[in-house]
Amino acid sequence: MNHFYSFAAVVLFSVTPLQLSSQKTTQDTLRTKDIQQIILNRKLQEHGVIPSQKLQGAELQQINSVSVADAIRYFSGIQLKDYGGIGGMKTVNIRGMGTQHVGVFYDGIQIGNAQNGTVDLGRFSLENLESISLYNGQKSEIFQSARDFGSSGTIYLQSKIPVFKGVKKTNASIGYRSGSFGLVNPSILLEQKINNNISVSLNTEYVNADGKYKFYQRTALPNGAMAWEREGIRTNGDVESLRAEAGVFGKMNGGKWNLKGYYYDSERGIPGAITKNTEIFSSRQWDRNFFVQGSLEKEISPNYKLLINAKFADDYMHYYNDNPGGTPILIDNTYKQKEFYFSTAHQYSIYDFWKVNLSADYQYNTLDANLRDFAYPERNTELVALASQLDLKKFKLQASVLGTFVQESIENIKYSVPQNKNEFTPAVFASYQPFNSDFKVHAFYKRIFRMPTFNDLYYTEIGSSQLKPEFTHQYDVGFSYSKDFETGVLKNFNILTDAYYNEVTDKIIAYPKGQQFRWTMVNLGEVQIKGIDVSTQAVWLIAKDLLFSTKFTYTFEEALNVTKNEITSYYRNQIPYTPRNSGTALLGLTYKDWQLNYSFMYVGERYNMNMNIPENYEQPWYTSDVSMSKDFRMKTWSFKLALEVNNLLDQNYSVIRNYSMPGRNYRIALKINL
Repeated sequence: MNHFYSFAAVVLFSVTPLQLSSQKTTQDTLRTKDIQQIILNRKLQEHGVIPSQKLQGAELQQINSVSVADAIRYFSGIQLKDYGGIGGMKTVNIRGMGTQHVGVFYDGIQIGNAQNGTVDLGRFSLENLESISLYNGQKSEIFQSARDFGSSGTIYLQSKIPVFKGVKKTNASIGYRSGSFGLVNPSILLEQKINNNISVSLNTEYVNADGKYKFYQRTALPNGAMAWEREGIRTNGDVESLRAEAGVFGKMNGGKWNLKGYYYDSERGIPGAITKNTEIFSSRQWDRNFFVQGSLEKEISPNYKLLINAKFADDYMHYYNDNPGGTPILIDNTYKQKEFYFSTAHQYSIYDFWKVNLSADYQYNTLDANLRDFAYPERNTELVALASQLDLKKFKLQASVLGTFVQESIENIKYSVPQNKNEFTPAVFASYQPFNSDFKVHAFYKRIFRMPTFNDLYYTEIGSSQLKPEFTHQYDVGFSYSKDFETGVLKNFNILTDAYYNEVTDKIIAYPKGQQFRWTMVNLGEVQIKGIDVSTQAVWLIAKDLLFSTKFTYTFEEALNVTKNEITSYYRNQIPYTPRNSGTALLGLTYKDWQLNYSFMYVGERYNMNMNIPENYEQPWYTSDVSMSKDFRMKTWSFKLALEVNNLLDQNYSVIRNYSMPGRNYRIALKINL
């Protein structure tokens, strides 16, 4: 696959209108170094019942991240699974409840994957994103689709909406990033104002990298002695991808609308595990993802608002491995998913302080594969959510109940006929401001579930079509505090703290049935999770042109497997890859047109299997990243040049056992705004 020429054509097509336009561009006066804007970006801007964690604007530029997966590591309560390198898969787990319980929304509409229930966040770039938000429980709004009520935790990705200053009608931004692993990463963003009510946006990005880096892998025995070690060059981590997005944004009397098209095409090597004698590296994966979605929000009357969302998605994945696990078995599988989605939400204000909302969604999913004896499942899902919110100034209360109705059909009679599933799940959120300050206490309870994925139900020789949904119960209490200072060096300080207790019941696990080499999926698991999240931010104006900002997060989490059956010798053991202690630090120093950023991440000890024994022990790891950037201006053009050094101290570490991460590596980036 070669995307370079197609990318070059898109760039040429996008830049040409700039040369033909007689409209002279004006200088954009909003700069990242603007002191007031930077202070504003670091405040807790929360208007709902429960605050969220958010990275936006200048903060997103402050961290050394390329993808969404890299950025959300700096939220508390997050566990990221990273299989190494640019091409390795990256998935996220919130508060120990499992990857499938995380809903990922792009511009307000969920990114679905009925096949395995996970979203690879490594394929979503930060290039066209305005903000990333993390909500525990759910977004504390009621005017939203029923799907928004349906996850244990949610991540919202908000793309940039065109903003034009003065008489300017065209914005353009061209970027280029290069560095270690043979990285070539050009991108372009073009925004055009059609009239006062309509604007369009086009963003394209191309990534090509060989993914090669030095590694050192060491495995220790229970007594601390070294079992084996290997060093070499990590291979099969290459990636080539093209992403293209187009959006139309409109305003109308009492409302707004948007239409977005998204296309992603990639080929990548899947880095294999590094073992004592060899490195398994023969896996390849091809992905092609396309969706088109639209949203309309309209105030019909002073008391009634309407929201309509619609989406069509078509996903293709091809996985190839000619030597899985060292066996002479060939895996050459293709999967095709389609999704149709439609949603309406209706909010009515009974009084100024009391609002109710009724949302109804319909979703249709299919999965096709070239597997032997495949089930060819089809799933119809209807969701209805009734929610109400009281806003009594200092006291806010939100309650909702979600009804989920699932009908499933299959073509292959080898499987048992799937049962229809109907569930009603409640949620209650509350906050109270006891003093005349920005100190607030909040709490919530939520019961929700996730449907078994198509892989859980129908994967050949393993799936079980009689699986029950996997339920979570979430309890949370916390507080937030924010204060601005008119005098002194400290200009803003805020803190967000939560203590939580979660239960996961009917957890779906693979279980040996009959002979040990025959496995099936069953509802056997139960997990209890206790934790504390802390996030603090502060901004200091040290001198007129010198700004210092900090952000610290800390998470303590005890996630115990409390499953009781004949094979559970791991009762009350910490679940795999969940550290008890983890934290991050972000430090930023801005002086005139210069910016210096430092980020630190720590992940404590953990275990790679259910049994917490010395053979499964994983040592703590930490990394330090640093970057420096400089803004330049030339007439109406502005430039930003940045140098990044990641893993500054060249630490040897693995997020997943035997998947070594890169050592010290570099990136240089140039961005031109026209």
